[in-house]
Amino acid sequence: MKAPDFSTFGCRLNSYETEVMENLAKDAGLEDAVVVNTCAVTGEAVRQARQHIRRLRRSNPDAKVIVTGCAAQTESDSFAKMPEVDLVLGNADKMKPEAWADLAKRGGKQVQVSDIMAETRAVAPLVNGLGSRARAYVQVQNGCDHRCTFCIIPFGRGNSRSVPVDHVIEQVQRLVDRGFNEVVLTGVDLTSWGADLDGAPRLGDLVNAIIRRVPDLPRLRLSSIDSIEADPLLIEVISGETRLMPHLHLSLQHGDNMILKRMKRRHSREDAIAFCETVRAARPEVVFGADIIAGFPTETDEMFDNSAKLIADCGLTWMHVFPFSARKGTPAARMPQVPGDVGKRRASVLRDLGQAQVRRHLDAMQGMTCSILVEKPGVGRTESFALTRFSGDHEPGSIFRAKITGQENGRLTAEALSS
Repeated sequence: MKAPDFSTFGCRLNSYETEVMENLAKDAGLEDAVVVNTCAVTGEAVRQARQHIRRLRRSNPDAKVIVTGCAAQTESDSFAKMPEVDLVLGNADKMKPEAWADLAKRGGKQVQVSDIMAETRAVAPLVNGLGSRARAYVQVQNGCDHRCTFCIIPFGRGNSRSVPVDHVIEQVQRLVDRGFNEVVLTGVDLTSWGADLDGAPRLGDLVNAIIRRVPDLPRLRLSSIDSIEADPLLIEVISGETRLMPHLHLSLQHGDNMILKRMKRRHSREDAIAFCETVRAARPEVVFGADIIAGFPTETDEMFDNSAKLIADCGLTWMHVFPFSARKGTPAARMPQVPGDVGKRRASVLRDLGQAQVRRHLDAMQGMTCSILVEKPGVGRTESFALTRFSGDHEPGSIFRAKITGQENGRLTAEALSS
């Protein structure tokens, strides 16, 4: 008999939840199972999960195959019909100890998927980190109250729920006490944190509280934020607090105002540019990443050009580019579609522009001194999240000062500075 094997697709929040599930399964005594934590953000993500499930069944013919995550929540019936799948567990249900206790007893229905919209509280059990990773992720928010026309995720995650500040502080301090030198705050819609809590605090209040109340945390990082929702205190902390890393990943999605309206986004092209200019003026070393969708329904060549120009206009570096993927049940799936090959070609253009931006960023870092968080022997990340290779014996999770000496294949090279 052996402990369950877990596979994770998708976002950092899924990675955190896999860690929680591993603990719940261990406490329940579940054995001889394989668990797949799925992602629903694109049709390709769902396809990859199905392919992985089939491979798992072939290599684990006697194990119980359990499918959970966002795709299991939004497409529970289709996963239940797969002959390889023994049980489908919803996004709320997967965080409940009693569900894992039932699984350990070989009990329960094949489909255990409750109404995610009925969830009113963010469940964020304390964890000791994510496996052997150098940085730790802390869930501070779940769900989303917005209804972007392309997005299925609110139907997989439910409405926005925030983790209270004291609980977040306790989790961060717990991780610091266990030796983690970098913590990443994560959520589905991170900048909506606090709207459902007493007094409606903002994300800036949370970040400021962590900085002040956990003084021994060396590095704090934010996952993706919605720039239009960034509150004044958050911008102030980003601008002036060196322990908050100068790396912001923005949920921009497009660079054309008409497409942004059809996406039902809450910002304009001009808003995105102004945010980047404001933050960069206050903290010149900040590096921006962004999510951009290519080939959204009705996207013309001129509209696409506006997205391509946004990369330079905002000074974006780390790009996450997705060709549009129609998700059944979303308004965008009913709009006039751009041919798939056109979307893929446009996505390739955006990726090439992004790679050119990366090369410029890495070139600009030559000769600079940075602090590197070691991820594994010989590899780490700078404050701006640039992947860096180095020589010498540095423990994973440790931070050391280094001088950037060059770049190779999209990675910096560095030499440690003598202490």
